[in-house]
Amino acid sequence: MENLKKVFIITGESSGDKHASGVARELLRLNPDIKIEAVGGENLRKMGVKLFSDQKKMGAMGLTPKVIVDHIFLGAKIVNYLKNDFKPDLVLLVDYGAFNLAISKRLKKAGIKTFYFIPPQIWASRKWRLNTVKKNIDRVLTIFPFEGEMYDNAGIQNTYVGHPLIKELPQKADRVEFFKRHNLDLNKKLISIFPGSRMFEIKHLLKIFLCAAKLIEKVRGDVQFVVSHADNLDDDAFEKTKCPYKAIKGENHALLSVSDALILKSGTVALEAALYKTPMIIAYRGPLFFYLVYLLVRSIKKACLVNIITGKDIVPEFLMFDACPKKIADEIINIIDNEKVKMLQRSGFDEVEKLLSDKHCVEEAAKIIDEELKQK
Repeated sequence: MENLKKVFIITGESSGDKHASGVARELLRLNPDIKIEAVGGENLRKMGVKLFSDQKKMGAMGLTPKVIVDHIFLGAKIVNYLKNDFKPDLVLLVDYGAFNLAISKRLKKAGIKTFYFIPPQIWASRKWRLNTVKKNIDRVLTIFPFEGEMYDNAGIQNTYVGHPLIKELPQKADRVEFFKRHNLDLNKKLISIFPGSRMFEIKHLLKIFLCAAKLIEKVRGDVQFVVSHADNLDDDAFEKTKCPYKAIKGENHALLSVSDALILKSGTVALEAALYKTPMIIAYRGPLFFYLVYLLVRSIKKACLVNIITGKDIVPEFLMFDACPKKIADEIINIIDNEKVKMLQRSGFDEVEKLLSDKHCVEEAAKIIDEELKQK
């Protein structure tokens, strides 16, 4: 058993746990004798991966003293375990940049080979983090084709493996079945609102989105609205907003795929919508202080992943002070009424899908890791 290869995976959120479980599955297929442990969640656990810790302490939001202390102690505990007990051949960091970039310094100091899968979006902001990657990460497995140039210029070994959503995204839902199940009117257009999965996003965005919906209803009698209720939010998360529309929890992908238009918080959800070819606008508003900090650290002016990937203005963006009900309502009406606008967006979505390639992301990542382990 001396040649038994060992990998330790560190994830921080449910999406990372899902992507990491795919990599674990493929690693075990390539080498059934490999031993994998992780900081993760149910997806990794179902793959038979032993969890050193779950994601409860990892998934906390913000820079509160408790979160910082929890992360410091958890990081120290992980590194101590890896150095003295588990002794992995390789550590795979997955997403969750704040924690993983910090722990990468300790892993480097401990002499542990470290790969980063789904690295932080350094191309978008805080480019100084490239220095941390260069010093501490042995290889970066990127998910966007444009990331390679940045890492090449910095002298960081990297490989583009494709985007996980290309293979992971569920098939489109059956529109008729979905409408019937949720008592929606098949004769009306469905506009779905995605205000985010964090309470501060609900606080700053949902009211704006609801006001935009009311403006649309005033001029259009052939529309209906549904609000996406993120899985992680409590059932009463929308109570204070007095949301007048049906909230659907746990069916984000189905809702994205059957809608006629979308009002979205900026983020990965826009990429998911693009792969379903559903027309959209994105908007974002947060506390003024955080917006001013964002302006200082950002590296690009676009916010929507569709626009960033294509380098074009495909999806309308309404950020901070532009995120007002009238502008959002006018653009949604334009999308519904104008076939040319819909066609232009869908053409951009086709380009996104093509640029993200037909690579099977987790298979590519596992193959690279397996090849590395065989060299040891």
